[in-house]
Amino acid sequence: MESLVEARKTIGKWALTSFFEGLSAAGKLHPQSDPKKHGVEVVSNIRYRETSPPQKSHYHLLDVYRPIKRDGPLPVVLYVHGGAFRILSKDTHWIMALAFARRGYVVANINYRLAPECPFPAALEDSCYAFKWVIDNIADYGGDVSQLVLAGESAGANLVTALSICATYARPEPYAQMVFNTNVAPKVVLPACGVLQVSDVDRFARQKDIPTWVVDRLEEVAFGYIGRKATANVGDRDTELANPLLILESDVEPVRPLPAYFATCGTKDVLIYDTKRLIPALEKHGAVAEAIYYPGEIHAFHALLFRKAAKKCWVDQLRFTKRILNKDKEKAKL
Repeated sequence: MESLVEARKTIGKWALTSFFEGLSAAGKLHPQSDPKKHGVEVVSNIRYRETSPPQKSHYHLLDVYRPIKRDGPLPVVLYVHGGAFRILSKDTHWIMALAFARRGYVVANINYRLAPECPFPAALEDSCYAFKWVIDNIADYGGDVSQLVLAGESAGANLVTALSICATYARPEPYAQMVFNTNVAPKVVLPACGVLQVSDVDRFARQKDIPTWVVDRLEEVAFGYIGRKATANVGDRDTELANPLLILESDVEPVRPLPAYFATCGTKDVLIYDTKRLIPALEKHGAVAEAIYYPGEIHAFHALLFRKAAKKCWVDQLRFTKRILNKDKEKAKL
């Protein structure tokens, strides 16, 4: 019986990986996928962290997408891809980076180490190094870190939410301190369909009945990333930043003001429950926090940019981001 369960999980993972990688590859065949057709250029495979051993060097690369025509420094997006902490890459998520860049952002689209080979905190640690690289280097690519946006979907939403905590809370982890010591906090965080608590993976099943294959994927996320601690009802100190939602729901206050957050999720996505908890947690700490839930939409629906709901989602998050950044610039003039 156990072998059948493992076989089912393996097949499910293979099918999911093949679907997203195939979708990405097919999208690149479309004539409109050429960034230059959108006035965007790409600087590929920039190393943001030295890698050991060298054969894992692909994990520590990022691509910069930027408008070809630039009139002064532009706002910056650090994009962190999803994929259950286990699969996918910056190359599968090129369309996300392009979508931001064609609207006037300089985008750093990153790879990071994947579980289960590299469990927590590897992905977050790498994201912190990418954050530091952006702060130190993105001006050379036309970006303005005083207008920094963090964006990611699914596992990437977890990582950018944790990154925002690293930038605003006094934390003991060396990689978190590295981010905090840049003295730069993001202005906006865009967590889409986020798995914002990795522990207590059974909580989704307690909310409503969900298909077996969804349970399999959630268990893979949790056990691959934090191992046996996935079954804990609450996070512990060692894996606290794997559960950024629990930190924000706690009474511990940030040292710096939290950025503005705009969260999106489809109503048919089981992860909607994490997003619904996120907004009051942020408001408790005085943050600007909004969420929009898209009726009938599934997980990561906004990646299918040709669909009506996805287009609305992008309009909504870009409008929110522009509003916050413009308001911040007006404050700076006072």
